[in-house]
Amino acid sequence: MAETPCSLCPLKKSPLFLAHSPEENDLMQSLKRREVTLKPGETLIREGQTDAPLYTLIDGWAFRLKTLSDGRRQILNFLLPGDFIGVQQKMGDAAAHGVVTLTDAVFCVFQRDALWELHRRSPTMGFNITWLTAHEESLVDDTLLSVGRRSAEERIATLLILLFKRAAALQTDAGAGGVPFPLTQQHVADGLGLSLVHTNKTLRKLERRGLHQIVDGRLHMRDVKALARLADLYGDGRPPQRPLV
Repeated sequence: MAETPCSLCPLKKSPLFLAHSPEENDLMQSLKRREVTLKPGETLIREGQTDAPLYTLIDGWAFRLKTLSDGRRQILNFLLPGDFIGVQQKMGDAAAHGVVTLTDAVFCVFQRDALWELHRRSPTMGFNITWLTAHEESLVDDTLLSVGRRSAEERIATLLILLFKRAAALQTDAGAGGVPFPLTQQHVADGLGLSLVHTNKTLRKLERRGLHQIVDGRLHMRDVKALARLADLYGDGRPPQRPLV
């Protein structure tokens, strides 16, 4: 399959992402090595891996996770198209978390020293990396708030509305026809520190209240304002316009 030039990246059509200059396109193209396609449930980065390159998720969904010795896992956050992956590993000797696909997914693969080259050759792109890292940290902070302080209803409401808003921002209809929702209830439970039974009961309870509906792998919002009030979100949950690296 022919690879897509950086200048023709399909994500550039989305107003969610800031436009690149021709020089920035050329820089990204010079650092790109290939594209890789994975099936659902495949591992992109192993925990402890020391040789992983940098990636941008172009299509599909994935998640970052950490596991304990007995196999229990904590999903740190979910990855959607446009997310930049692997920066944390470059700050240490090995990957502190793994990355696994939720769906069929396509990744752009960049050379291992791309992070340093971006900072050296383009201060603007270097700043974009810093922004993306800080933004991802804020998402993880919100997950910690959910796990530590929110009730089960509040946790699930927060997850649903944030994922819906993120996915809707990538669609031309802004989510009017729903958004993809490839998570199983186990993924929800592992991301929010809930049991599978509690997750199931809470999702059903919120659906009976007319707040959302999940049908055929798509999430539909039925009462966004009520769900946002329940989640006690700071802001409306819409993702800010962001750089594409």
